[in-house]
Amino acid sequence: MISLNKKTIAGSIVAVLAVGIIAGSVLHQSPAKTRQIYREALSDMQKEDYSNAYYLFSRVSMFSALKPAALYHQGECADNLEDYDTAVKKYQILFKLYPSNKLSIKAKYLTAQNLIKTKPELAKKYFKEIIEKAPHTDYAIASEYFSGVLLMKSFTESEEKIFPLSKKTDVENYFRHYLKKAPTGRLAMNVIEDWLSLDKPILSDDYLMMAKSCYLLGDYKKAKELLDKVNLKESWAIDVQNSYALNNIPRAKYLTEWGLMHHAQYIDIEDIEDAVDTYLKFAPSRYEGATRLFYIANSKGKDYIWDIKCTYTDSQYKSQCFKDLYLKYPHSRYVDDALSQIFLETIRKREYHNAKKIGQDFLNKFKNSELTPMVMYWMGRLAEKQHDYKDYMSYYKSVIAKYPDNYYAYRAYLRMNHTPGPIITDYIKEQDVVYPYKSVPPIIKELVDLSDYDVLEELAGDDEFLKSWIYYQKGDYPKSVVTARNAMDKILVKPDKYDIRWRLVYPLHFYDSVKKFAEISGNNPPLMLSIVREESYFNPSAKSAVGAIGLMQLMPATASEIAMKRGVKKFTLYNPEQNVMLGNYYYSFLKTYLSGSDVSSIAAYNGGIGSVNGWKKNIYYNDTDEFVEQIPYPETKYYVKKVFRSYWNYIRIYSGNE
Repeated sequence: MISLNKKTIAGSIVAVLAVGIIAGSVLHQSPAKTRQIYREALSDMQKEDYSNAYYLFSRVSMFSALKPAALYHQGECADNLEDYDTAVKKYQILFKLYPSNKLSIKAKYLTAQNLIKTKPELAKKYFKEIIEKAPHTDYAIASEYFSGVLLMKSFTESEEKIFPLSKKTDVENYFRHYLKKAPTGRLAMNVIEDWLSLDKPILSDDYLMMAKSCYLLGDYKKAKELLDKVNLKESWAIDVQNSYALNNIPRAKYLTEWGLMHHAQYIDIEDIEDAVDTYLKFAPSRYEGATRLFYIANSKGKDYIWDIKCTYTDSQYKSQCFKDLYLKYPHSRYVDDALSQIFLETIRKREYHNAKKIGQDFLNKFKNSELTPMVMYWMGRLAEKQHDYKDYMSYYKSVIAKYPDNYYAYRAYLRMNHTPGPIITDYIKEQDVVYPYKSVPPIIKELVDLSDYDVLEELAGDDEFLKSWIYYQKGDYPKSVVTARNAMDKILVKPDKYDIRWRLVYPLHFYDSVKKFAEISGNNPPLMLSIVREESYFNPSAKSAVGAIGLMQLMPATASEIAMKRGVKKFTLYNPEQNVMLGNYYYSFLKTYLSGSDVSSIAAYNGGIGSVNGWKKNIYYNDTDEFVEQIPYPETKYYVKKVFRSYWNYIRIYSGNE
């Protein structure tokens, strides 16, 4: 291997290209030789031998599909060696020779970064091109900031130039665009600092936008300074959240009540809802807090508060509460929730004729609501109660067909197949996460085979499933699952269960350990895997705000108690295998205590044994569905549905059928 130091790299560029053009060995390399060179270069990069990596990447044939990536990596190597002139030249070759390649946008951005001090006008030109040609990329957002900085410096660093107001406005617009698009972006605090240094009056709305960014980024003191510059009637909702973060509870309480009473009309509804949620954190209970705000609020946001109040209202008054909300706010964002609750309550009262009308009304009005599968399923239950075989089978089949991955598709499957309990099977056919598409473009296949995931991530663009797969390959399992989950949620018509993208949404991480200890403990392995997924998204280092740790989010005190009962003397909850072991032991304990009921045990895993026993005594229910729908803690109700939804999908996706 030949090594180059950073001083000799720049002088070698022309020579390398010239040699490449003349030497047939570079122009006419075999694909196997090219891959070998590229792989060795990547290995040297990982070892931080950037000089040798640079040289090896230069040997990749100009005719190879890998050449753009090789040029990109050469620029990276030169950057790491602080030979910025060489880096610029390599990036420029890339985006000039391969303008349509997705690496070209980043190459142009990195070039502009390197030229900020030495050739600011050229840097400005490149930043402008990025903003115009790739406006929705992170590079365009960052280019907004740097364009503003360069424009500001072109006047502030020159004693001979007067900084015209129109140019200051241009700078301000660049900064404003950045904060609007990326309020928590990596450069947001730089934007705020530079904007505040601009000798120009700042609008109240802009101070508020800066304050919100500071709050979201955790700089609460700076947020307070900026909020003090805004009229309180416009800033109170953000001030509530920031005051709570600063532990100034009296101010947060006063501002919420004062703002809702007098100045809700000035505030975005999302900020009002966030302020209400903050207020409820320190209220005696969510019901008491929501009730107090309900009588204080006069306009904007009252429907949200009303919905919360109804959710936590005693069961005998709940239906009337939702009816009042439905009649008062027929166009509210929460009217679907209100009508669905009225529907369920009517079924509970056995007013089946009325319930059928309400359910049909819901399905006609809310075709795309998150609650539609629930209403559709309960219409099936209603038809079943009335012995209408044709109707109830039609509803159950529709839920499964239209919402195949939904909790209610799982419930519909159980009803259609007369399955008595919540468990379908404990068997799943283990299959690996694979590339998310059956057709793989040649260059992608090349980069996959070479494990060049950094370049792959750039080429992925807006393809969230491909990004998810790349995160998986890098070992970032939580990010992989969340990315794939969000991507699948955006698809209105879901792919069939054989689509390999589902494996990214529901992967089998740590399944060997889960299966081992589930079988030892008498638990259902796919159900335990579902708990792992919903508790931590497969992050062994996860730690919650209340101190729950690891894959199955165990509280240290609970884990210690279970370990003592099982004779486990030493353990660490951050160890995946030990966490899964104790989590299974704990679930087995819950299941034994709760008469072998998996539904009650899942509820207790989230809400506690005492709560579950209390609910069972105070809730009137005939079956599992009625019990789950009446769980008085929304968080626990949602948790039960999430875990069994995951269980259903693991069974559905890994059923063993090819």
